[in-house]
Amino acid sequence: MKFSEMPYERPNLEKLAAVAEQAAAAIKGAESAEEQIAAYDEFETAAKHIYTLSTIASIRHSVNTKDAYYDEENRFMDENSPRIEAMNQKVIRTLLNSRFRPELEQHYGALMFKNLEISVRSFSPEIVELMQQVNKLCSDYQKLYASAVVEFDGKKLPLPMLGPYKESTDREIRRKAFAAEAGFFDAHREELDRLYDELIHVRDAEAKKLGYRNFIQLGYDRLGRNCYTAEQVAAFREQIARDMVPIVAKIKESQRRRLGVERFCFYDDPLFFPDGNPRPEGTSDEILAAGQEMYRALSPETREFIDFMFRNELFDVLSKDGKAPGGYCTEIPDYLAPFIFSNFNGTSGDVDVLTHEAGHAFAAYRALRQNLPAMLINPTMETAECHSMSMEFLTEPYHKNFFGSQAEKYKLMHGEAALIFIPYGCMVDEFQHRCYEEPDLTPAERNELWLSLEKKYRPWIDFDGLPFYGRGAGWQRQLHIYLYPLYYIDYCMAQTIALQFWMASLKDREDAWKRYLTFVDGAGAKTFEELVRAAGLRLPYDEGSIRKIGTEVSEWLEKNAL
Repeated sequence: MKFSEMPYERPNLEKLAAVAEQAAAAIKGAESAEEQIAAYDEFETAAKHIYTLSTIASIRHSVNTKDAYYDEENRFMDENSPRIEAMNQKVIRTLLNSRFRPELEQHYGALMFKNLEISVRSFSPEIVELMQQVNKLCSDYQKLYASAVVEFDGKKLPLPMLGPYKESTDREIRRKAFAAEAGFFDAHREELDRLYDELIHVRDAEAKKLGYRNFIQLGYDRLGRNCYTAEQVAAFREQIARDMVPIVAKIKESQRRRLGVERFCFYDDPLFFPDGNPRPEGTSDEILAAGQEMYRALSPETREFIDFMFRNELFDVLSKDGKAPGGYCTEIPDYLAPFIFSNFNGTSGDVDVLTHEAGHAFAAYRALRQNLPAMLINPTMETAECHSMSMEFLTEPYHKNFFGSQAEKYKLMHGEAALIFIPYGCMVDEFQHRCYEEPDLTPAERNELWLSLEKKYRPWIDFDGLPFYGRGAGWQRQLHIYLYPLYYIDYCMAQTIALQFWMASLKDREDAWKRYLTFVDGAGAKTFEELVRAAGLRLPYDEGSIRKIGTEVSEWLEKNAL
């Protein structure tokens, strides 16, 4: 069914509550594991329908945050998603206490029960009101960000449309584009500081009500992390600071020489080549058509997937006034349908979306057809990001569809950008850990912390007096920091997996694709560690992994420099 034709009505929460009560009672009174499985599956079907409706409303709201009807529906879900979680938890707790648990684990898998145990310790009805506050604050931030329009080049532009100007070959235009963006954030400085301060304190209050020392472990539990700890993440970040930052510093020095600038400044960062970054050729519709052609050629599996996506119009990718920022992929389970949301702006990022978000969508498309329990359809987030970031590299032979004669430039830029991103992502993660460890930091102290982390992870950065960025507030444009706490490190770990798939594909493309497909089809039924080891790849937080991965990729980049 086409997305525009998918019906929507406000979810009937009273009906779901009744189904949850019946399921919990049936599980508790069951005389066999089979009876409990039937009761739980019935509840999952009802919960899946509610999720379908809430997802449709969320997509339509993010496509146009000015739509009053879906703005109200989004507000309804903000207020009631904690109530839905309470229903879900009631059923889960009953299932976990089953006297037939060994049989249930044999049916659903032991990992599902491990995930359920993580889930129940991260929720209590006592924190429903706090969860509602978090939802409202997140929506307020997203709405503020979506309202951002700046005067530039004689036009009124939403922030994503500054992207081409930030990559201009004219250095002054680049600087002015960053300054224009900074102007919006500076104009809303007090509100941005207030929103984050309140989010920090409300999340800290949630954690303490649940018995956690602070929000960090609660954040990990909400992300479902089931095979590594905050200590292992910290060790990974330190490997990046020790072994990856020097590699990236050399790449940035090469970039400086290519650009021919004496002093490398923040507004030089997005420009990789003096004659301009490679840009996709053609209109947005032509780029989408090239994407369809690419996936039809890549493999039989991706051909089936992409035809489904186009047939059902499961994209919204054009930037426009009132549209929420960023890009995402989500799924609409009743229709076994992924959905891709983005903001095209005429840069190579448009192609990155078609490869990155389509990687998520491809994995979701296949997982939704495996008849898995809902808890095992989606893997943990670092695994999901492996799907998307690896797809960026595995589609490489077809990038000429977008870039024509500039495909080799894009290949080099993409490889360099992949390494350059990792220290930044670690900086975002360490910043969040520190903020949740010290919730009473003032806004000025948070900015000072960000600047200190810039020196650790990006010592080559010179802000050259830019407003907003120069005072250490640049973190406020990273929406994950507000909306998805402690999530960003998943991109960093996934990037190390994607780079390994890339190197493997350069040696044997067919073998790399088979390993990737097996990795994807694991869905959420295996842990990140199990999937990585089964694919014959290095875990990012194992000692020495980063040096080996970074060296191999950087040597390839040096050998293929243009």
